[in-house]
Amino acid sequence: MRRLLIIGCGDVMRRALPRLVRRWRVTALVRRRDPALAALGVTQIEGDLDHPETLTRLSGIADAVIHSAPPPAEGSGDPRTGRLLALLQRGKSLPRRLIYISTSGVYGDCGGARVDETRAVAAKSARAARRIDAERRLRRFGRRLGGVCRVSILRAPGIYAGDRLPLERLRRGLPLIRHDEDSHTNHIHAEDLGRACIAALSRGGGNRVYNINDDSALAMGDWFDLLADRFALPRAPRLPREEVKRGVPAMQWSFMSESRRLDNTRMKRELRLRLRYPTVVAGIAAAQGVPCSG
Repeated sequence: MRRLLIIGCGDVMRRALPRLVRRWRVTALVRRRDPALAALGVTQIEGDLDHPETLTRLSGIADAVIHSAPPPAEGSGDPRTGRLLALLQRGKSLPRRLIYISTSGVYGDCGGARVDETRAVAAKSARAARRIDAERRLRRFGRRLGGVCRVSILRAPGIYAGDRLPLERLRRGLPLIRHDEDSHTNHIHAEDLGRACIAALSRGGGNRVYNINDDSALAMGDWFDLLADRFALPRAPRLPREEVKRGVPAMQWSFMSESRRLDNTRMKRELRLRLRYPTVVAGIAAAQGVPCSG
């Protein structure tokens, strides 16, 4: 079997593992060994991207890599990705595929415009700027290897699932932006993001970027209203944009203030990914055990 190395074996990748272990011999970089991964047959290497001396065993062990580890919480770049790429290059054999889960935050605020992968990145937050640094390191890596390793970047928006819905925000009654000033938001179910990684392993283009989002077209307030109605919670109050900005933490405002509508045409055409949850309505219905056509 081909060998797959997973860097950042969090929620999304764990949802994909049952399918991956049927096709690949999977190794995961972990900070601490996890019996649940062992039960799936995943080989675990203890290490930390912040400590390069713990990463030496990663060289030359994989035919493909899925990199989903986030950048550091501070700084202007992503040295973690730099360390990983340096280790991969030292091996006697290089991976043929490298999939990276990035964020649609790299586009910045687009004023509600429809955004495809040709749009220039324009990060407005330090968090998104670190993702741009990671993407640039990865694309340079792909170009430098002259096609030996095919690098594909998946830009994901708000990730949700039945067990990761922002219901606590509604319970706390935190305000949202009023309808006429609201931002457009985008979503992808965690399971579908994992399936996108699997599709990219076989069909992702070299140095190619993909928006990985569903077909929902909602403003942020409409998303929360949908959740409130489906889970019998009070709808959040609506306030003017500037008033909301003054009352929420800066990181939360960075999510609320950026407005864009992602175009997923390339994902459908090139990765040929058919979403299990094509809209948030379908995803919420599945979380409630209610049949839904999408």
